[in-house]
Amino acid sequence: MQQQKDKFELYLDEMILKVQNCQKEKNLQSCSACDSYMACELRSDYVKAVYNSMSKGSTGGFEF
Repeated sequence: MQQQKDKFELYLDEMILKVQNCQKEKNLQSCSACDSYMACELRSDYVKAVYNSMSKGSTGGFEF
């Protein structure tokens, strides 16, 4: 039986697709090879989505 995804997991799935599409457009295998790696807003949003999917939106913060 498959468990239904919550809003955090659904948003993470959306962000994964966006990051993968960006990598394809730039013909890259990884974000780390991109010139915009450190300043990339999409990557930052993706990392936040990963954290939120694990913490389920609990407060606390996660800074890099």
